[in-house]
Amino acid sequence: MPQCEFSTSRNAVSISLCPTTKPDQVHCTNPSIQVSSFIHLFQPLHTLSSNKNLFTLFILKPPNSNVTHHHHLQVFNMAFSEFKPLDDKSLVEYIKATPSLSSKLKDHLDNLTIKEVGDGNLNFVFIVVGSHGSFVIKQALPYIRCIGESWPMTKERAYFEALALREHGRLSPDHVPEVYHFDRTMSLIGMRFLEPPHIILRKGLIAGTEYPLLADHMSDYMARTLFYTSLVYHNTTDHKKAVAEFCGNAELCRHTEQVVFSDPYKVSEYNRWTTPYLDSDAEAVREDNALKLEVAELKSLFCERAQALIHGDLHTGSVMVTPDSTQVIDPEFAFYGPIGFDIGAFLGNLMLAFFAQDGHADEQNDRKAYKAWILRVIQNTWNLFQRKFIALWDANKDTGDAYLPAIYNTSELQQLVQDKFIKDLLHDTLGFGAAKMIRRIVGVAHVEDFESISDANKRAGCERQALEFAKLILKERRKFQNIGEVVSAIQQIQ
Repeated sequence: MPQCEFSTSRNAVSISLCPTTKPDQVHCTNPSIQVSSFIHLFQPLHTLSSNKNLFTLFILKPPNSNVTHHHHLQVFNMAFSEFKPLDDKSLVEYIKATPSLSSKLKDHLDNLTIKEVGDGNLNFVFIVVGSHGSFVIKQALPYIRCIGESWPMTKERAYFEALALREHGRLSPDHVPEVYHFDRTMSLIGMRFLEPPHIILRKGLIAGTEYPLLADHMSDYMARTLFYTSLVYHNTTDHKKAVAEFCGNAELCRHTEQVVFSDPYKVSEYNRWTTPYLDSDAEAVREDNALKLEVAELKSLFCERAQALIHGDLHTGSVMVTPDSTQVIDPEFAFYGPIGFDIGAFLGNLMLAFFAQDGHADEQNDRKAYKAWILRVIQNTWNLFQRKFIALWDANKDTGDAYLPAIYNTSELQQLVQDKFIKDLLHDTLGFGAAKMIRRIVGVAHVEDFESISDANKRAGCERQALEFAKLILKERRKFQNIGEVVSAIQQIQ
């Protein structure tokens, strides 16, 4: 609590504070009490400890109220008026000063258990557990955590992540954790803790665990979030406003452009691969002109097509699962982009998991049955997505500006439009999925599916198969008419 003085009158409660206090640092727990104004007095007022220039904030009291300010005013700690990375100790102080978080713990703040679990590339992630509640705190750093301050990255990504979590949570509440708190100054999000047995999907795939509802849940999440933020549902005015809001996430889009569509195809200080086994494979990617032409088209599509509010980084490390729950997290790369980028990222990472299975096989489990399950998930996810997206389209034919019913006015024409949309989307999905696979093998950031294979020669063999398949579908994606043909191609390369 910053230095302050309270006073009360018949009609108001007032509190005197340091002038650097911001409006969003004052919280009134009684909704009937309203903040009426900030009045800067700029004269010294004596507090218990020292003289400070203070201002008075007047809080209107309800008529005939006999309540006191002590029950209704909380002021954020002034120590958090500027960005600073939190640790276990400072996080406790932050929670105490933040009503939207402390209330989730029923204000029982003694003996909190705090564990930093951020094993990703970018952020701090703290799990906070108390005797009366829990949540997760995610704080964005001004650089890429896995590399360090030599690769700066905007903290503003936390703002767009919070926006996307709230919008996607509104559209798919069963599959997105609730946001409790967002602090733009501290680049910090407080959200629901996905308690055990939730684990990162990638880890479950490495362990060989089957998730019977995964395809159903992920297809539902993608269909709802991508349909309801597209022009198939939006009018152009609302769509352009939403696009403009997320244009501010340009720096993370630039990062994707670099690591997915540029670096793997040229000499870059950030690229790495399983050397020396994949040295010639990495060189072959850099010298494949046909591949580069296709990647250029995908990069253009990624940069230019504001089709829907996409997650932007929907790999298997951005999904937490149990046998009956699927939760999508970490949409800090969110922006209005091509629908196929999200679907491709998810399916492409399932393909990486498929090709990694031989590296995790042993005498007790050859992983063949599990590989067959992964292929079924790939096929079912796409087929269910297609079915659900079209069902939403059919139920909302009169809402969007993309296909006006006055023009597309027969069932036959509507069917042709939908068929073409899905066919083009499949080809986009395959292209983006392949690009995401390639970058995870010869680019800067790899995946635990392969990295956890300790035998480098065996790891390289798995990666080579995945790389060859990714190059194939990227260059020949337009030949595939359905996802079944893609699955058959995967089986043939094994």
